[in-house]
Amino acid sequence: MIDKTARRLKIKAGVRSKVKGTSSRPRLSVFRSNSQIYAQLIDDTAKEGNGTTIVSESSESIKDKMTKTEKSAKVGESIAKKAIAAGIDTVVFDRNGYIYHGRVKELAEAARKAGLKF
Repeated sequence: MIDKTARRLKIKAGVRSKVKGTSSRPRLSVFRSNSQIYAQLIDDTAKEGNGTTIVSESSESIKDKMTKTEKSAKVGESIAKKAIAAGIDTVVFDRNGYIYHGRVKELAEAARKAGLKF
């Protein structure tokens, strides 16, 4: 029996083999910790395949008193605004092995609402 972390890493590897970000359509990668959520737009073709972060955002900068799901929506909205300001309107979503549910789903829907196309 494998633990949750090993299961997530196995799913992540499978998704990453199919999902690649380019400069015109970067990968929107989400990382979720117990207390925070982070999002990055990554161009995987830059720097000889190692990837380059174009735009990033996290819930650490939000000082308002709100739930983790509300913070996720704020991060999604913020990353979409930063991406549009950088001239990016279409992305590939990488849920990073997490289930598309709760905070991950909230971030994605807020980014869509703010103008990003998946």
